[in-house]
Amino acid sequence: MDSKRKRIRLANYDYSSCGLYFITICTKDRKCILSRIVGQDAYILPKVELTDIGKTVEKHIKLIPGIDSYVIMPNHIHLIIIKSKSKDGKMWASCPTSISCDIRSFKTVITKNVGVSVFQPRFFDHIIRNEQDYIAHLEYIDENPQKWVEGKDEYID
Repeated sequence: MDSKRKRIRLANYDYSSCGLYFITICTKDRKCILSRIVGQDAYILPKVELTDIGKTVEKHIKLIPGIDSYVIMPNHIHLIIIKSKSKDGKMWASCPTSISCDIRSFKTVITKNVGVSVFQPRFFDHIIRNEQDYIAHLEYIDENPQKWVEGKDEYID
């Protein structure tokens, strides 16, 4: 059996370059520790109710340079990150970091704040290529709690 891991990043792509990125980060062992989906009935859409760990995650998501949109589900999170240059030509981050560096830093801060490792070592990404792709991923984030309730929440495994 081949012991090499399947490559999940796009080969030869510069993940520190300007662009939009859709990121999925799953909890370790897919444990439902970040939130609960509540309030679903015929007239009310479900909403996300964060656990204490989820509140810590949200606090630090908001600090990720270029964070555009996100949802914190019970056992995973979805984010859209925009890497762009400011008017003076500098990257939003203190240096032109890659998406992998941003996510690794985020996970490290969460581990330090919570006291245990919360997330799987890897994460999944999709490079958003155009406005239609961007809108589709924004809708996916917005509709994810409803899909969870319906048992249709599918993300990369």
